[in-house]
Amino acid sequence: MESSTRVDSSIVRAAKDITYGIAAGIASKIFEHPFDLTKVRLQAQVLDAEARFSGPLDCLHKTWKNEGIRGLYRGLPAPIVGAMVENASLFLSYRELQDLIKSVNHQNKEEPSSMSQLALAGAGAGAITSFLLTPIELVKCKMQVQMLVAPPISSSASPPQLLGPISVLMSVIRNTGARGLWLGHTGTFIREAGGGAAWFTTKEVVASLLVARRQSGTDLSRLTSASSKELRSWESAFSGACAGASYNLAFFPADTVKSAMQTEEELRPVTAGKAAPKSSFMSTFIAMYRAQGIRGLYAGFVWYHNCEIDSQQRDYISDL
Repeated sequence: MESSTRVDSSIVRAAKDITYGIAAGIASKIFEHPFDLTKVRLQAQVLDAEARFSGPLDCLHKTWKNEGIRGLYRGLPAPIVGAMVENASLFLSYRELQDLIKSVNHQNKEEPSSMSQLALAGAGAGAITSFLLTPIELVKCKMQVQMLVAPPISSSASPPQLLGPISVLMSVIRNTGARGLWLGHTGTFIREAGGGAAWFTTKEVVASLLVARRQSGTDLSRLTSASSKELRSWESAFSGACAGASYNLAFFPADTVKSAMQTEEELRPVTAGKAAPKSSFMSTFIAMYRAQGIRGLYAGFVWYHNCEIDSQQRDYISDL
């Protein structure tokens, strides 16, 4: 009977985690998409001989001027699906991995996790999510740069025919097979696995320090996940902001390389009769570094980081 109750509790908790994750993901992407589109377009032009945009504001202005509100939200269905998948996967796998780690260490599941355990669970959750997210982000990035290579619209010409998410997906499969859907996966894996470890660990460390600041006699060398439950509202917001900063600062270049790889075919097509070189994560990274240095690897960073609200999404995971 006790075992049955425990199983029912796990199912309810999993359903709750997935529901919260999906709701948070949809809300965030609707707000965030124009900034994400700007980020991807700036990342994608790093290897271009001549930049299309001088900066984020110029990109946003030209997109609005040439494409209107629909242009700012081009490719939105893909990231909405991606946010649903990403957050549901993170919410579920992060908790389950914490329980698995405790089980391997013969700990009670109710016992607070150590910081090293949280880092490992966060990295594992991010790694799992990356496999689900890469094909979705591939479709999103390709859709976000379509208008950059579409023929100019004249008063007498009909608007260019732009592919929808399903058409883009099927085009990739036809041209490169199902394996092609994971183009740029190394970048997604590094971003999600490393970022997951950085985000969850930073969140808990800052949260614990803020609680310890109010409580005398707290041993800072033995911080655990329990402290975050005692956070005040402003402390929760601040720890989430610090976590988001660490996530983006450390692993943004991996996302930049991924975006460049996933839009290479559209923005820098190979001429007819010439074999297409196989771009790897490392070769693209080196090419981008040689082209614009660190600045190129962080193209769109400040703009996107200041406008995104991913930290608020993941903040729910620790506080529920």
